[in-house]
Amino acid sequence: MITGLSGAGKSQAVKVFEDLGFYILDNLPPALMTTALDVCRRGGHDRVAFVIDARSGALFAEANAALDELAAAERPHLLFLDASDDVLLRRYSETRHRHPLEGTRGVQPSIEEERRLLVDLRARADKVIDTTHLSVKDLRDTLHSLYGTGTPAMLVHVVSFGYKYGLPPAADLVFDVRFMENPFYIPELRDLDGRDAPVREYVLGHPATREFLDHLAPFLRFALPRYEEEKKARLEIAFGCTGGRHRSVVIADEIVRRLGSLWPGEITVAHRDVGRAEVRS
Repeated sequence: MITGLSGAGKSQAVKVFEDLGFYILDNLPPALMTTALDVCRRGGHDRVAFVIDARSGALFAEANAALDELAAAERPHLLFLDASDDVLLRRYSETRHRHPLEGTRGVQPSIEEERRLLVDLRARADKVIDTTHLSVKDLRDTLHSLYGTGTPAMLVHVVSFGYKYGLPPAADLVFDVRFMENPFYIPELRDLDGRDAPVREYVLGHPATREFLDHLAPFLRFALPRYEEEKKARLEIAFGCTGGRHRSVVIADEIVRRLGSLWPGEITVAHRDVGRAEVRS
């Protein structure tokens, strides 16, 4: 079951689910879900996704009762897509699409009304994806991680960055590693980056770095399952140093290596600022 705010990415999600082999029924009247599922299965479709949302108008009021009816026979999985009001307003401004609840009052009151209508469904969702800061690729990767194997598990994305270029806007956890010894001031290491063995050995060789990692790994072992319990579909962990080329890169890669034995879900890594030219000072 796919639902959520209009403009939060349901259309992009449908494309991903189709690529994953799901049979999609979009804008289905909720009361028809049980019957439609029976028909789909008789037709040989084992992976079925229904899209239900406020486009159904008055019929949408039956959504919770219809889900209860469906749940009496089996356990439906409910995915909820959300985004901030500011981002939803910007997306509607860019696409010039009409909000399904829009009347004479404009888009903002329509978003507020839709949020009110969706309160119960959001509360009973199995996974909630906030697309406020996600690119289309981020959303696609998250959905592939969750549903590509049919075993939903939170995607953990690790990113390195440079504080001089700003914080990653989608980061949930941010760790400042500028307290570590800086390879930038070692002439033979300055033009390398954290993916190069000499830089990695230099950063990981310091006692403060090893102690930091020894504290962080148990924290993540404790925290990740609890984030997933809160229905998060994607958790972004960011590590920052001054320029985003040395220390943060080493630590991000090392955490990914350690998480391999701690987390059963997919783990990805990106080094946002490695390609930027470092200003020498």
